[in-house]
Amino acid sequence: MDAKLTLKLNKEVINFAKKQAKKRNTSLSRMVEGYFRNLTLKDGSVDFDLPKNVKELSGVIAGEKLESNKKEYTDYLTKKYT
Repeated sequence: MDAKLTLKLNKEVINFAKKQAKKRNTSLSRMVEGYFRNLTLKDGSVDFDLPKNVKELSGVIAGEKLESNKKEYTDYLTKKYT
């Protein structure tokens, strides 16, 4: 069930948010709802309107692997340029 919420924000922030909503082809209310929904998720996942292809790629790359690759690449560049 939907309920009404009244917010008091800076006029510039509101104008910017409206432009962003228009760019994303969604309503400002839906963007705000998505933001609050993300705050309530316990598993840290994203639940706002991401393009389908981005949602499908979510979680494909593991964080630990990236860190080890980052160090290897840094070592490679250091060796190459010294």
